[in-house]
Amino acid sequence: MITYVDATTKARRTAGVIPLHGSEGFEGMRRAGALTARALDELTPFVEAGVPTSTIDRVAYEFARDHGAVPATIFYKGYRHSVCTSINHVVCHGIPDERPLREGDIVNVDLTLVLDGWHGDSSRMYPVGEISRKAERLIEITYAGLEAGIAAARPGNTTGDIGAAIQAVAEAERMSVVRDFVGHGLGRLFHDEPNILHFGTPGSGAELKPGMIFTIEPMINLGRPHVKILSDGWTAVTRDRTLSAQCEHSIGITETGCEVFTLSPAGLFNPLASRSA
Repeated sequence: MITYVDATTKARRTAGVIPLHGSEGFEGMRRAGALTARALDELTPFVEAGVPTSTIDRVAYEFARDHGAVPATIFYKGYRHSVCTSINHVVCHGIPDERPLREGDIVNVDLTLVLDGWHGDSSRMYPVGEISRKAERLIEITYAGLEAGIAAARPGNTTGDIGAAIQAVAEAERMSVVRDFVGHGLGRLFHDEPNILHFGTPGSGAELKPGMIFTIEPMINLGRPHVKILSDGWTAVTRDRTLSAQCEHSIGITETGCEVFTLSPAGLFNPLASRSA
């Protein structure tokens, strides 16, 4: 059973209880989302061959510190970094380290900044130099899936409509949607109700209502959807070692559609589109 409640009355995640945010929540998410998007823009020149992902992590931390924010992942369940950096066949939760990026890599950087108690959560893909055509196509389809999911995010639709729209885009190109990780509600909580599956059946799941705030963050694999977690307890990789890509926005359901809180001010969210601009 699904229940909708005023977000100001909800202090922790409760299964099946979806918070509805008012104008204060939307304004808080606008500020946090905008700052996260700016931070990801600032990281762009550092994602290049020869640069270790630890540098990206440091730059993200310094940006947050200088703008009165805190990276939500630091000390989250024992995690010790500001970002996740997922390279090539890493699906998500890749840990920054001293290994340098290489020409042809594709990298997802996932960042959540907490500003005045609100969580701005976003991730995007970064190509390192010239990448293969199959990598380009994977990124294109992942972004197309996110766009389709956002288009389905409007009052009266359901969370299943979002997932079905993303799945249709990916599978039409013989790619697969990762099942093990999902989008999630957020606001003053880092992870809240509802879960947002990136696959599913139209009309299933929770009805979308104005005031809901959540992420859409499809992970698309070039091969099969199956993943495994490495011994560090965080890094998820494709079982068949094929490439994986992800992109993520934080959004809020409005009376007429949805508002995206994490748009890139420099127009850099989609790396392939920004390269050709």
